[in-house]
Amino acid sequence: MHETTDLTCIILAAGKGTRMKSNIHKMMHKIGGMPLVGHVLNLCQNKMNAKNIVVVIDPDEAATTQYIADNSSAKLAKQAKKLGTGHAVLMAKTQIQQAASKAPDGIILVLYADTPFVQPDTLNVMIDKIKAGDDLVVLGFTPKDPAQYGRLLTDKDDDLTAIREYKDATDTERKVRLCNSGIMAFRAKHLLDLLTKIDNKNASGEYYLTDCVEIANSLSLKVTASHCAEIETLGINDRVQLAQAETIYQNQLREAAMRDGVTLIDPLSVYLSAHAHIEADVTIEPNVVINGYVSIKQGANILAFSHISGTKSNPITIGQNANIGPYARLREGSEIGNKAKIGNFVETKKTIIKDGAKVNHLSYIGDAIIGEKANIGAGTITCNYDGFNKFQTIIGKGAFVGSNSSLVAPLNIADGSYIGSGSVVTNDVSANALALTRAQQIEITDWASRFRDKNTK
Repeated sequence: MHETTDLTCIILAAGKGTRMKSNIHKMMHKIGGMPLVGHVLNLCQNKMNAKNIVVVIDPDEAATTQYIADNSSAKLAKQAKKLGTGHAVLMAKTQIQQAASKAPDGIILVLYADTPFVQPDTLNVMIDKIKAGDDLVVLGFTPKDPAQYGRLLTDKDDDLTAIREYKDATDTERKVRLCNSGIMAFRAKHLLDLLTKIDNKNASGEYYLTDCVEIANSLSLKVTASHCAEIETLGINDRVQLAQAETIYQNQLREAAMRDGVTLIDPLSVYLSAHAHIEADVTIEPNVVINGYVSIKQGANILAFSHISGTKSNPITIGQNANIGPYARLREGSEIGNKAKIGNFVETKKTIIKDGAKVNHLSYIGDAIIGEKANIGAGTITCNYDGFNKFQTIIGKGAFVGSNSSLVAPLNIADGSYIGSGSVVTNDVSANALALTRAQQIEITDWASRFRDKNTK
């Protein structure tokens, strides 16, 4: 990893995203279970190791503000009026001045919160060009169809003379295939001067960051283009592009998991999370969804049609050689022990299933602790909610709960005890005892025959 002590990342995240047609701010729409802005924050903070990060946001977007505060050390700059990309970067004036004070080593990257696929190696090439003497580097790409992208006009050695918007380009310039991604790297000491020289004498009345190229050339600064794959520049502006991005990202997650030793029987039917950690020799069958904060240990088997969803405050852990599914649903706060079994149509929530325990069929286990090698029979439910409060059920080591039992919390079923099938248990059960609450069976001779005769005459 590059030494990036003097790297400042400015992430532009104030755009309204009207094409999303959503009450949710565009930057909070998710791919892989992580908001768009989270992907770029992760890039800057954990992959680029930037010590200084500032996110330019809309001051009215409380959810975005809270997410950034909860998940990063980034500072916030507010852009109340949307006056263009140049104006947005200028909102980070304080951080720009701080970076410039580190001259000649200060470097500033300008990134976009809705462009989540740019790679660290690509940005490191741009940083190296600044370290080697360039003053401004613009990231370009060569798409299959240049369409109406702005063009990067270069001469020898990738020296960049201008960025020409498609509508302003000549026929000759439109034949240029190198297009503008919008991502730029600056020698920090020049950026504030460049920004203050941008004007808004254009049809939109906005201050365009792209104008920095011609301004820098007029000041005899060295301006060059850098290159990346088209996929890295994919911007997300509407639901169609969001779905395309999800497909791309899921394929990246699947490939990374398989290269790390995870078996995906049918990769395209498995959906993974940006926050999931899956160890080697885990096997995941078709049509499995792993969402949010999930950790799966070595050797576990996740059988078909299971849904596993953890949160940051209540993650899910699945132990070594555990068996989950098919058709299992693990909700937030489920901790599944080594060699434990969670079977078909079982739902767990905020529950610890200890090593070797089994909940094999048709059960709801919520707000519970299940001891080692305990066995929970089919149809068992923990009655954990009274309409106002949640209560806990504790089932001891080696306990056996018979099928179709209702366990009314708060409840403590001690080690080694048995619960008879069909029981509604409301009181604690002592160790190695048998608890029964079913009614005594009665039989009325020949009742069925008389009933049928009565109803068929």
